[in-house]
Amino acid sequence: MAIIVKNLTYIYNEGLPFETVAVDDVSFEINDNEFVGIIGHTGSGKSTLIQHLDGLLKPKTGNVVVNGTDITEKDVKLRDIRRKIGLVFQYPEYQLFEETVEKDVAFGPVNLGLNKEEVEERVAEAIELVGLDFDEVAGRSPFELSGGQRRRIAIAGVIAMRPEVLIMDEPTAGLDPQGHRDILEMIKTIQTRRKSIVILVSHNMGDIARLADKVLVMHKGKLVLSGTPREVFRHADMLARIGLGLPPATQFMIEMKKRGADVATDILSLEEAEAEIINYLKGRKQ
Repeated sequence: MAIIVKNLTYIYNEGLPFETVAVDDVSFEINDNEFVGIIGHTGSGKSTLIQHLDGLLKPKTGNVVVNGTDITEKDVKLRDIRRKIGLVFQYPEYQLFEETVEKDVAFGPVNLGLNKEEVEERVAEAIELVGLDFDEVAGRSPFELSGGQRRRIAIAGVIAMRPEVLIMDEPTAGLDPQGHRDILEMIKTIQTRRKSIVILVSHNMGDIARLADKVLVMHKGKLVLSGTPREVFRHADMLARIGLGLPPATQFMIEMKKRGADVATDILSLEEAEAEIINYLKGRKQ
């Protein structure tokens, strides 16, 4: 599985006084089993961009090629594409509607026309993958569950479709710190076990630095920077100019450097920062 985006442009309200170029000549490639982070200030075009990847939006110009199929062509069956690509918007728990958890998670597989046994297998697997006990929650109303559990159930409904690509737009929005960590660990577990592509839109630079293999930086509709987290977060000045921060560990090491400590600043995690500080202190003692 690969996703190739070529010269993608999308315009809201074209020809009207409030015309806005939301995505401007964007090109990139995502390869099999990659975890890709998309970052950018509010209004940078992130959410508009990801809605092109499963055909929810059609570009003004450009192409989106999913596993060799150009999904921007008129004769493409988007139903088949959407079986491969699962898209989870912010606050997906607001879309829960069935009387039980089991029925809600089963909605997608049932609409794929799968037989009862296959549906039941997928539902049980999806609920387990999101870290919940099937026997405990299957027969309960989703509205009886906690906010974090409801979000997991909403994500399970997408997982049950067994997509090869999972796109998530701010999946931890509004959660407490523990819920935030749990959801991200769940997403990483799903990717590892399914060997799928994950695309994560987030404002949390620490999460992106820790999880992503590749980072795409959007600004005013343009893709202004891409690369590994270490490559992207080296551009601290550029990121600051477009309103983006750095991972906390990176920012801390930069502050140490400013205060005279001879330390590396291309640090992404607390573990890396700890090791670098220990080496620095050892060097001072010698």
